[in-house]
Amino acid sequence: MSQIALPLSVRRADDPVRIVIGNANRAVADALTHPQDWPFRTAVLVGPPRSGKSLLARWFAGQGGDVIDGVDTCDETEVFHRWNRAQESGTPLLLVSDSDPWEIALPDLRSRMGAALHLQIGVPDDMMVEELLWAHAEARGLALGEGAPTYLVPRLERSFAGIEVLVATIDRLSLERKVPATLSVWRDALEAVQGADQPRLI
Repeated sequence: MSQIALPLSVRRADDPVRIVIGNANRAVADALTHPQDWPFRTAVLVGPPRSGKSLLARWFAGQGGDVIDGVDTCDETEVFHRWNRAQESGTPLLLVSDSDPWEIALPDLRSRMGAALHLQIGVPDDMMVEELLWAHAEARGLALGEGAPTYLVPRLERSFAGIEVLVATIDRLSLERKVPATLSVWRDALEAVQGADQPRLI
């Protein structure tokens, strides 16, 4: 397991202090460090909610790349112009989308997006889930407690959003009860998250 340390200038209050690199995003991280290898120096990044797409994009922008986050909701003509400007300047262009492919009406843009490198963040394995638990707890200043991963990892939802929601719920219950985050809190947090119709980040 490894991590990319983020400069303070690109951190936000609701972001982890680091980007956890594991099985789900290692290929993406490797590709972002070698934009000179991208076809037309253009890549499209997709992944599940809360999987760190925007965080990786901000890191990439901090390295001098050009980024369009939410490209699937942007004006297609503007995206096409940004692609042209990136080609003229030799600046690598990273396009972040919630879905790939997305519906593109402009034929010229559609052909260029088809030629780009397509990167996807996958599902975290147990090792990455454990590291994400620690990262989210660290970002909240939460002492998760010894043995937390052993208990939580086999039981929690295998999704980035689910992991974040669980840590937030543990933090809330611990604060409400004014007790450390130990087994009873972990168990009740799991029950609360698994019983909710729709997880909410708090």
